[in-house]
Amino acid sequence: MRWNFKRELARKFVHLLSIFILFIYFLVSDIFSSKIALIILVLILIIFLEFEYFRIEIGKKIPVINWISEYLRRRKEKNKLGGDVFFLIGSILVLSIFDIRVAMAAILMTTFGDLSAALIGSRFGKHPVSFLKNRAWEGILAELFVDVLIGIFVFAGMFEFNFAYAISWQVLAISLIMSLTATLVETLIYKLDDNLFIPIFAGFNGQILLMILQIYNYI
Repeated sequence: MRWNFKRELARKFVHLLSIFILFIYFLVSDIFSSKIALIILVLILIIFLEFEYFRIEIGKKIPVINWISEYLRRRKEKNKLGGDVFFLIGSILVLSIFDIRVAMAAILMTTFGDLSAALIGSRFGKHPVSFLKNRAWEGILAELFVDVLIGIFVFAGMFEFNFAYAISWQVLAISLIMSLTATLVETLIYKLDDNLFIPIFAGFNGQILLMILQIYNYI
């Protein structure tokens, strides 16, 4: 259990590097425009895909990439695209289509929600879900809790936090629907890549609810 936890911790630490996607997007958007920021993210995606081409198609062992493949990737990713590629694709999609708050919350939920579910579940999971394989209630509830907090902070303003707005039913509703979606997707997916599914599904549901609230002038 200790070895598995350390390995999972290492995987999730690398996964945290995906936060730089938001950093790059906001930095370039502020200096130039959101379109140029998206183009740069697509360029990064192309570079990732080229590395994957050499890893999977050619079988060429590039030192750093090979270490990541051998130690940090799951077994199912050995001869398939890695989760980091799917995460980047999902991030580009939500940043292109959804409201920036929805996109930001979806990306952070994918990162920190998945992290909390995996680490808490593998380290402290004592109550397995009887009808699901390799799932513990501790991990599921940890992800839901973290995702709700992310939604509240994003929609209430991370840098100019408004507590009154944070506890409003509108913010809580959007945060909860996105959190439940992200947690459900993470819990039910085994063979597919949740790094792509979580931001798209959670972002879509959050965007639809946001649009409904805007139509009726609730937000």
